[in-house]
Amino acid sequence: MSRLDSMLRRFTAQRDGLNWAASAISEVDGDVLDMGLGNGRTYDHLRETLPDRRVWVIDRVLQCHPSCVPPEADFLQGEAVPMLERLKAEGHKIVLAHYDFGFGVKEQDVAEAAAMSPVIASVMARGGIVVSGQPLVGFEELKGPEGIPEGRYLFYRA
Repeated sequence: MSRLDSMLRRFTAQRDGLNWAASAISEVDGDVLDMGLGNGRTYDHLRETLPDRRVWVIDRVLQCHPSCVPPEADFLQGEAVPMLERLKAEGHKIVLAHYDFGFGVKEQDVAEAAAMSPVIASVMARGGIVVSGQPLVGFEELKGPEGIPEGRYLFYRA
């Protein structure tokens, strides 16, 4: 599979998975969290798909497309663990989280996701869903929507 085909498959799985999760949490109260702003595509999709929810964003730096800059109050700049701890301390509950942190080295990415799993769990609302490109631990794994190749994206219930 070419890198282009692989990227298209990943983006399609991400979009379809987020849409599925947004529908699944429609009856659960809470905010949304995008962990890893990057260019801002996912954040833009989340704010359009869930316009009545507050969408928090965590990233080390703000370097997204100008049309995707989150409101200052919703952008938590810094290392993820302290930012997640801040959300918890302030009493925010996350009903839908998207996990997209990574170094680009599979072993490091998997280890970081596993280490961050408990702190992610601490901010999740009961019944909330985490959509992740990396395996997480301590969550109930869900099948997710039809059509997404196994392992391409992962879905968890808090």
